Parts: sequence; C-alpha cells; structure tokens
Amino acid sequence: MKENEIIFNDTRLQYRNLPTVALVGRPNVGKSTLFNRLLHRRRAITSPVPGVTRDPIEETAFIAEKPLRLIDTGGFKLDKDNSQISKNELNDVLDKLVVERTLEIIESADLIVLLLEAGELTAEDEEFISLLRPHWKKLIAAVNKTEGGRLEAEAWNAAQYGFEELLFISAEHGDHINELAAAIVSRLDFSAVTLDEGDNNSIALAILGKPNTGKSTLSNRLTASAASIVSNVPGTTRDVVEGEFRYKNKNFAVLDTAGIRRKSKVTEDIEYYSVNRAVKTLEKTSIVFLLIDAQEGLTEQDKKIAALACDKGRGIILVLNKWDTIPKVKNALTAVKDKIHFFFGQMEYAPIIPVCATDGTGVDELLETAIKMHAQLNRRTETSVLNKALAGWLEENPPPQGPKTRFKIKYAVQLSSNPVKFAFFVSRSAAVSEAYKSYLRNKIRKDLGYRNIPIEIEIRPSQKERDN
Repeated sequence: MKENEIIFNDTRLQYRNLPTVALVGRPNVGKSTLFNRLLHRRRAITSPVPGVTRDPIEETAFIAEKPLRLIDTGGFKLDKDNSQISKNELNDVLDKLVVERTLEIIESADLIVLLLEAGELTAEDEEFISLLRPHWKKLIAAVNKTEGGRLEAEAWNAAQYGFEELLFISAEHGDHINELAAAIVSRLDFSAVTLDEGDNNSIALAILGKPNTGKSTLSNRLTASAASIVSNVPGTTRDVVEGEFRYKNKNFAVLDTAGIRRKSKVTEDIEYYSVNRAVKTLEKTSIVFLLIDAQEGLTEQDKKIAALACDKGRGIILVLNKWDTIPKVKNALTAVKDKIHFFFGQMEYAPIIPVCATDGTGVDELLETAIKMHAQLNRRTETSVLNKALAGWLEENPPPQGPKTRFKIKYAVQLSSNPVKFAFFVSRSAAVSEAYKSYLRNKIRKDLGYRNIPIEIEIRPSQKERDN
C-alpha cells in the first residue's frame, strides 16, 4: 500500500477528540464487568476464568452524561521468560503480548482506572501499581467486589499505596458506580470534544475466517494500529475488535472477529461466546472479508462461513492471505481461482483477491473491490427498468410449458437494497424451479449491475392466484 493512502480515523461515532479512559488491573478483578456496567450493555465477554480479555475493547460511553472513549484492557500478569517456548507455554507468550498492549494504552490514555479486588493484594497487583507510579496524576483506584460493605475492612489495605483517589465499588451489583462515574468525569477535559458533521455513511466490514488466517494482521494494517493482538497461536482474538479508517475519501468501520472453528472444536464456553459474537457481527456489517490461508486453500469451514454471510445478503470477498508464500508460477492465481470455483460453484460471483496482510500487498485492490461492492449492495433498480429487462429474459429463456411446470411471470419489483432482494409475481408460484430462480438471479447480476453480490429472490403468487 502506498504511503498515506490509508488514513487512520481518530474519530469515533459522531464525536471528535473524545478523552480516553482505560480500565486496567490484573486478571479476573472485574474489568470487563465494570466495562459493561459503564456502557449499560453487555459488550465484553465476562467469565470467572482469568485472562478472558486479550485484545483491548473500545467503545464510546456516556458517563454522567458525558461522551468518552472507554477501553477494557487485558489483565496484567507477571512477566515470564519466553526465550524457550514449548507447546504448553504458548499462553505465556500471549500474556506477554497482552501486557505490552496494556502498557501502550496506559501511556496514551487521558485517565486510568485501576481495578483491585477486595482482600489481600497480590504480587501482580503490587508490580502493576509500581509500573503505574509515573502516571499517578491521571489515576483513580477502585476496589471491586465490595457489595453491601463486604470485605470493606480488607479493602482499606489498598490505601497503603497512597492513591490520590480510592473508591469501593461493585461492578456486578452496581454499588457506588455513580460515585466512580462522577470521579471519572471530574478528572477529564471535554472542551475539545465536537460533533462530527462529516459523512457517517461508512462501509462496514467484518473480517471472518478460520483461526490463524491473519485476520488481526489485516485489521491492524487497515486501521494503521495495533488494536488487535497478533500471534501465531490460534484463537488469540476473543472479543470483536472494532476500528475505523479512511481510504480515498470513504469512511470504513472494520470488525476483527474470533476465528470460527468447527463445532466439534469449540470446547470452551469462552470460545463458544467468541464464535457466537463473530457470527453476530454479520448483523452489523455490509461486506465480509473471508480470509483464506493461501497455502491451505478453501476448506469446508470456509464454505460454511460464506454460507452464513450469503444467507444474510452480505457482500463477500474471498481474501487469499499469505499470498507471498505461494511460489511465483505463471498463472498461479488463475489456477487457484479455477479450483475454488470448481469446489464452490455457488459463490462464483464473489471476487477473489490475493493479499499479504503483513506487508500490505494487494490491500489497495481489496479496498477498491469493497467500494465497488458497497455501491452494488446499495443500488436500486426502478421497477420499469427491471420489468423491461425481465421481458427480454423471458424471451431468451421462456418458462416451461408442461402441464405441471407451466407458470407465467407477471412482473417484478426490487424489495430492498443491502441486502438486495427482488420479488417476482407469478401465476403458479409452486411451479417455479430452483433452476429458473438461478437463471433470474444470474440475469440480474449480469444485466442490472449486481455482478459481485448475493441476490435473494422471492417468488410470490400473483393477485389472480391469491384470489383462487
């Protein structure tokens, strides 16, 4: 990608220059529960299992009626020696990446909320507090899990560290959350916050695929950030990580999701919720980048992911990532495309783009394709134009005339865009075969400008058939 071609967009939703508040602490002290409490909705995955949150999760929150950017960070763990990595030590490597990302956020945040747990403070708490000393002026400490005055005496142990502000709260039950909210707002400067009057019609992208295909690497490349933690360990991403960027005067919102495995491989509750959220991102997006490992090729799991997106009417681009690992042989891409179309003929309309997310090769073409696809998804065809084209299609390939297969198409209308749906009103709706519906679908793509997107067709009975 050319330098400065993609511009990271620091704005979030309709606001500019929002102050940022980072929730930090060791694993399992309740950061994600507090994050959800302050948002007034369940956004972060919560679990009694330590270390569920890995990637930082950012959302615009309204706290004490003030907009700000709230960040839920991964839990701080004591550093370990990762010089010798065995299979059983891969989680230690991930922990180190989580800590590094958390420390970067602490540096840039306008305010830090350190969450501690009522009771005896741990070695991890003490080391983290030591690391936070340079940021003491922008720190609020809150002792969690003190609902109804529980463990209040033990909670006062935290006072020995000399925090300028110390609150006792319960993220789960809501005790003293209003006091925390007031303390947060009082420490922030909102004078630079402005409403964004620009174009909010952004192109929403979801990056889906199997684990370890490079989804987070591509997400970070697009947003010019390190929002998603990148690791060779499959399943690193758990929560959906959101980002924004601009490309050629177009606003994009991108959702980096957890890798979707086969059901038989999803054994942990945490992974179940991660996969479930990845699938639910289809409700919030227009276009899916389905990442495929170029060396592995298209798999049955890829087909299932594509089918999910297609059922929702989302545009799908098959992204052959790690293309740099494929031998540079003449017509290599043509051969790969032919193979995919042979094994996945029903998705022949979907563009196939080779990329290398690591160095950005092919990303320009990927985004150009996304822009064209977004235009197709939002295209509207006038009823008169549609029915004029329909007359030609019926002449080219008339419906069957057998006693049981005969039907007449009276007229057609476009029901919606993004997703694109058409309805055909016919004399005998039950007689319309899947083959003829496929014919109509292909003619819509070819003749009306919907070449690269899924088309849904409804066959409806004409008024005469309804009356009968």
